[in-house]
Amino acid sequence: MNTLLEEIKAYKEQFKQKAPAEKQRLMAQATQELKDSGMASGLVIGDQAPMFELSHADGTQIDLKVLLQKGPVIVTFYRGGWCPYCNLELRAYQRELAQIEEKGATLVAISPETPDYSLSTKEKNELDFYVLSDVDNQVARQFDLVFDMPDYLIEIYEASGLHVDSHNGNEDWQLPKPATFIIQPDGTISFSDVPSDYTERVDPKTVIGKL
Repeated sequence: MNTLLEEIKAYKEQFKQKAPAEKQRLMAQATQELKDSGMASGLVIGDQAPMFELSHADGTQIDLKVLLQKGPVIVTFYRGGWCPYCNLELRAYQRELAQIEEKGATLVAISPETPDYSLSTKEKNELDFYVLSDVDNQVARQFDLVFDMPDYLIEIYEASGLHVDSHNGNEDWQLPKPATFIIQPDGTISFSDVPSDYTERVDPKTVIGKL
């Protein structure tokens, strides 16, 4: 079985061969601009995590405070079920779920998508962990992860038939960086990974090693 990082590398190669050069150039430009902006740098180790309550894909409300009573919580923010890198990451977490639970931890994945789309993501990837809807990025904003997509990137997405706004149930075209945190039972963040490049992800095995 390939690791997440190997799967991402393979997908990137495929994208380089298939996608038009101009599309690749503009997407790389958007990533670089986000890096250079210093925006949405995310909470860091030692920060107190914001407490939240969000809808799970099955309609139940999931409260971080309650989860922390059982042990540490891994919180991973993803952009949406339309993002191939996010799907690779979510499936990689599913493969490691037993190990996460053995360590007494809970895994929570959060995106700005509406509950219906979260449910589709959960079913499509056969996920047995919490997949939560953070409509309008309210929680992602508290973790300092939210940025506005540039107009030229919105045009690229729309041209390829991807309407992030309708997935998110609003018109703001905002996304969270794909970030991962470990939150300890006292609410302190003990691990933080906040890449500006949406194709970069921390391997779940690395996160488990930090629990």
